[in-house]
Amino acid sequence: MTTPKPDIVAAFEEAKGFMPRHEGLALYAAAADSARLGLPLLEVGTYCGRSTILLADAARQAGVMAITVDHHRGSEEQQPGWEYHDPSVVDPAVGRMDTLPTFRRTLHAAGLEEHVIAVVGRSPQVAAVWGGELGLVFIDGGHTDEHATADYEGWVPHLADGGLLVIHDVFPDPADGGQAPYRIYRRALDSGGFSEVSATGSLRVLRRTGAGL
Repeated sequence: MTTPKPDIVAAFEEAKGFMPRHEGLALYAAAADSARLGLPLLEVGTYCGRSTILLADAARQAGVMAITVDHHRGSEEQQPGWEYHDPSVVDPAVGRMDTLPTFRRTLHAAGLEEHVIAVVGRSPQVAAVWGGELGLVFIDGGHTDEHATADYEGWVPHLADGGLLVIHDVFPDPADGGQAPYRIYRRALDSGGFSEVSATGSLRVLRRTGAGL
């Protein structure tokens, strides 16, 4: 398995976010694998850039770009009063979540700014105007059925044959977490257009092998 250099791992672990190290290493391996297609690597759900560091370094090594899509206002579970709310990323001027400044500082500290295109917007709207193929689609945005399904339906049509679909927070047992990511994971497998490459914690890596959606 392709692994990142120690300085990239250190930057990942220092960044604000939720992905554990073992899942991050699996994501990096998937990014390095799919980057060989010579196509951009896309992430849905940026937050503060923890996982973006890994995609960006894999993209840098392969000479492609990492693209990350987020409205930076926080997903439903990050709003005030919810479990994952972080007051340090609230913009006091408007009283709303704004993770974009923290994300930019994360990339700057890791020396990866020039290898990332940050798209600020809502995933379905960006997907609707996207025109090119992608070597990897990493879905880690909103975890409701509405948002996970929209991310899947918006971006999977742009994934190249042989490219990788990576889904985070896949929990087969409802007692372990929300089921929306699990449902799109099952949808991909049941479509006949994907084969499973690996499962690491809650991270699933699937390779596109056909036209299923």
